[in-house]
Amino acid sequence: MTTTRVGDEAQVETERPNVPDRDGPKTLRAAVSERAAELARGYRDDDAGAIADLARLRKGAGKLPQDTPELWGSTCDPADYAQEPWSVGDDEERAERAVHVALTLFALHQQSRREKAMHWEGVWISGKRRERDLGWAVRELMPHGKVDETLRHRLVHAGKATSIDSLAERLRAIVQLLRRDAIPLDYGLLAQQLLTAQRPGGMSEVRRSWGRGFQYHRPAQDSGDAPDGPVGAHGNENENENDPAPDPA
Repeated sequence: MTTTRVGDEAQVETERPNVPDRDGPKTLRAAVSERAAELARGYRDDDAGAIADLARLRKGAGKLPQDTPELWGSTCDPADYAQEPWSVGDDEERAERAVHVALTLFALHQQSRREKAMHWEGVWISGKRRERDLGWAVRELMPHGKVDETLRHRLVHAGKATSIDSLAERLRAIVQLLRRDAIPLDYGLLAQQLLTAQRPGGMSEVRRSWGRGFQYHRPAQDSGDAPDGPVGAHGNENENENDPAPDPA
């Protein structure tokens, strides 16, 4: 297996698929979100094609494209996201790995979960958008008001991965727990973060995002909030970029 290093330094919820409302090129995040939403919708509608696609994709969960050639062409058409402002070469390969890992993990997550889609976008809390990222989802596994150290360690362990290979494997273990408790994740965002993680210094940025999600999580039943509007495909209109970003470690 070829090891590719990842970059490092050395609640009221609405089920809103991340589907763009415009024609034209999509971002990587939007392309993955649209594909995940399409598969989830088909699975819940008992569509034979979607069921077969998910069964095939989940065999690649925790693996990379070069290790699962039988899945080539089964995730997203690169033409759907290749217009991103990256250079041909390294970033193209990083994007392919990110899309593959995210969608195969989603397929595992959705397995036997027909009551709702396991791909959700962010949540609105008191008029502020919070991303439904890995940190948020892991915190949702825990009893309200308590930090489960075993679960927190899994998140920290994923954030300390030094290769995309090991990161994919560690994410697989977390996704199995999320599936057990039917806790959704934003897979478009995960794909974007997997792309970022492979760039120089990128894993630190991803850890920071997961730490914020973990820190700011609020359970929906106690939030007393109502949705303030639709969750946008990529917008951060209500996000304060100057908020602190605690590391879960």
